[in-house]
Amino acid sequence: MNEKLTDKQIENFDIKGADEYPVMPLRNTVLFPQQVIPIYIGRERSLKLINDLDPKKRYIVVVAQEDGSIEDPKSSDLYAYGTLAQVLKVFDMPDNSKSAIVQGISRVKILDYTNQEPYFSAAVESMEDEPITDSLEVDALAANLRQAFDELMKVAPNLTEEHSGMLKNIQKPNRLTDRAISVITISNQEKQEILEELNVKKRIEKALNLISREIQRIKLGEEIQSEVHDEITKTQREYYLREQMKAIKKELGEDEGSVETKELEDKLKAAKLPEDAEKVAMKELDRLSRIPTQSPEYNVSRTYIEWLSDLPWSESTDDRIDLKEAMKILDDDHYGLDKVKERIIEYLAVRNLKQKKDPDGRVRGPILCFGGPPGVGKTSLGKSIARAMGRKFVRLSLGGVRDEAEIRGHRRTYIGALPGRIIQSIKKAGTNNPVFMLDEIDKLGADFRGDPSSALLEVLDPEQNHSFSDHYLEVDFDLSNVMFISTANYQDAIPPALRDRMEILEF
Repeated sequence: MNEKLTDKQIENFDIKGADEYPVMPLRNTVLFPQQVIPIYIGRERSLKLINDLDPKKRYIVVVAQEDGSIEDPKSSDLYAYGTLAQVLKVFDMPDNSKSAIVQGISRVKILDYTNQEPYFSAAVESMEDEPITDSLEVDALAANLRQAFDELMKVAPNLTEEHSGMLKNIQKPNRLTDRAISVITISNQEKQEILEELNVKKRIEKALNLISREIQRIKLGEEIQSEVHDEITKTQREYYLREQMKAIKKELGEDEGSVETKELEDKLKAAKLPEDAEKVAMKELDRLSRIPTQSPEYNVSRTYIEWLSDLPWSESTDDRIDLKEAMKILDDDHYGLDKVKERIIEYLAVRNLKQKKDPDGRVRGPILCFGGPPGVGKTSLGKSIARAMGRKFVRLSLGGVRDEAEIRGHRRTYIGALPGRIIQSIKKAGTNNPVFMLDEIDKLGADFRGDPSSALLEVLDPEQNHSFSDHYLEVDFDLSNVMFISTANYQDAIPPALRDRMEILEF
């Protein structure tokens, strides 16, 4: 075992011009003068180097690799500056590797690699610090460095009072900087830059910047950690409170699931569903009561029941068809269009007579289609008809609709499934007999997802629409009381099967 050199011996250590020393590459370590560190030796070259050292003169040059991931570095993979070091002690490890304690002596520059095998050897020269020209400024910077290090020590978990005391015993600014940088957590590249800096003033300034940055990084990390901890604590507190609330409600027979199930049951009863729809709804409600509230399936089932309970199965408005009043409303809202207005009044008169003869029967009639260019009042005329009849008005734009599911809805097996836009519009109207405007029916398209015009056949056909089947609901909904009106810019573009079911009024 070699004796550790004193600070004075290190300062007086003489490296003769172009002395040759064995070179040991280090993966992720930069050694500074006067620093004592352990190093792990496992690579074949490094083991050979240690074994060949003269027991009386164990001097080597340690150089950091530019890329620590390289297993077998070449001389070109090493930095040009390193540190002359003394190997103080070598330990044999159980896995046939070795560990060594080394002491940094001085900065050196590698002039030339004289050997590559069996390990690196190189001619080096000592790199002395540049003379200090403004000692007052350097001393002030050194004082700032001590202060910054003390501040870092307060927040850095890996630094102790021992490190602070160690710096207090160092008087020379150049040694102070090396020692401070050697113990803080920065990248090897940044440590290498400090090692290669021979201007003491610049070295201290760089060290100050690195220490200040490290303080900010640690403080920011603590703030983030504190915020995360507070959020976790808040979340845990809310969780415990919810669990306690569930337990209390369960004891009182008012657990979340049962309360919600009871509310849904009351809504279903108030909705006055048809018998077949009520059976389906109650069966689904029974299934819902057995599903845990945390399960994703619970929300799917609850949403389905809510749709069934929210639809206007039995809600309708009473028609108040006064033909004179209807004509007045049409005239007030639209100028001209006399032939169209006449046909609408005839249409309303026929509906009125049929309804008087058979109040409980379904009033069948042709589907009116307003044909004409944009901007002539087709859609607004539909609103006037609804106002004249005292009905709600809903509008569905069919322009660009190419998917049959837009009309019929998606089956509940799909994530995020909803009823089609027909059922959605009926729910929006709040009654089962609104005036329903199918706008731009000539703009329907068809592609690989299906033909929406085929789905509309069931909607508009009076022989079928009393039992319209939406894929999502999976129960029949009666559309026979809905008064459908459509609009089109070009009647020739309307699918023939739909056109046959309409009476087109040209604007």
